[in-house]
Amino acid sequence: MATHTFKRKIYDKLLKWKKERSGKSAILVQGARRVGKSTIVEEFAKREYRSYILIDFSTCAKEVFDLFNDISDLNHLFVRLQLNYNVRLYERQSVIIFDEVQKQPLARQAIKHLVADGRYDYIETGSLISIRKNVKDIVIPSEETRIDMYPMDYEEFRWALDDTATVPLLRSIMEKPLPIGDTHRKLLRDFRLYMLVGGMPQAVDEYLATNNLANVDAVKRDILALYESDFYKIDGTGTLSMLFNAIPAELNKNASRYQISSVIENGRVERMTEYIVDLKESMTVNMAYFVSDPNAGMSFYKDLNRYKMFLADTGLFVTLAFRDKDFTENVIYQKLWNDKLSTNLGYLYKNVVAQMLRAAGNELFYHTFPTEKGNRNYEIDFLLARKNKVCPIEVKSSGYSTHASLDAFCNKYPDRILNRYLIYSKDIKKDKGVQYLPFYMTKFL
Repeated sequence: MATHTFKRKIYDKLLKWKKERSGKSAILVQGARRVGKSTIVEEFAKREYRSYILIDFSTCAKEVFDLFNDISDLNHLFVRLQLNYNVRLYERQSVIIFDEVQKQPLARQAIKHLVADGRYDYIETGSLISIRKNVKDIVIPSEETRIDMYPMDYEEFRWALDDTATVPLLRSIMEKPLPIGDTHRKLLRDFRLYMLVGGMPQAVDEYLATNNLANVDAVKRDILALYESDFYKIDGTGTLSMLFNAIPAELNKNASRYQISSVIENGRVERMTEYIVDLKESMTVNMAYFVSDPNAGMSFYKDLNRYKMFLADTGLFVTLAFRDKDFTENVIYQKLWNDKLSTNLGYLYKNVVAQMLRAAGNELFYHTFPTEKGNRNYEIDFLLARKNKVCPIEVKSSGYSTHASLDAFCNKYPDRILNRYLIYSKDIKKDKGVQYLPFYMTKFL
């Protein structure tokens, strides 16, 4: 487990909930395994409350687990908890944490009555997919605020490296985009380090402790193995795991959608749809949906059967994409870091752009349409809705500044465009209405 407690932006959301709700609702922190939910929640409890009790339902004693089978006497419940954990609770000054709440659905059901009682605050953590699978026979509490937690974004990663200056300076540059100059190469190399390590706290912790990318890769392989184990618990056939593992290969095909048929032969459409929902709700992936009519209200035009999948963490994506190779030579990571790997890495850069856009609160959409000759498609990698217009984004893994798809899209929908962006590996510039931005500026869109 991580030895550092990293600064996370979700802490401010917890503060906002505590101040505004004042015990009128519990808060449920949802996220993929190992994104740091338990760590940040306990840190919040230590700092913001006089005392707290953390009940980890995956490891707690049976006596504690069974307390929630009957909550008719809350006084008895609270006394037993204080005795078991040797912690005194103070009315309106203490919080009780239900960690891995999906393991004990009756504890989640009890939230309604616990909140109504009003003595203490309540924080829950869990994996959305596991929660959904374990609530079929319980009453879901309406007295529950839900927030999503993602891997560390680029700014949080820089914080972990004790750098609080870079991202604010980049933000100020974005307000009036001008070329960065010689410093750009260093900034891009720093950003590629984020792509390689990723935002999983254990991986970041290992990098800080050892400065060894081989050790970081081993940590990420362990996390991927944990995900596979979780997938097999949900789907014993291995189909869910196969769909997840195929994401790099599917993106590398540069096809206009994730093609289930190329991964699973003769898969029933209905069951495959359930698998995709499971992957989405595991929060291990980011979904980008095709929109038939790229307009401000894109949610109305998204095609739920036509999508692309990206890994929620690009560091895990790198490990998954190259997991067939033994890491010991350290070649892949060094070449990636120095931008010398010969393979086409377009899919890798698109994955990190997807991650950054999602971390900034954007839903992911894309659009394709045929060329004039009809022998291939133009593709806009991502679309953002801003005001009552759209902002098309084309991603280039190299420094090439050609953008045929972007031009064709803007010619087709001239009245719908607010800003147009090309995200690539070179410095900031603006030319013929297109804003060129290096990858590390994506978070400001």
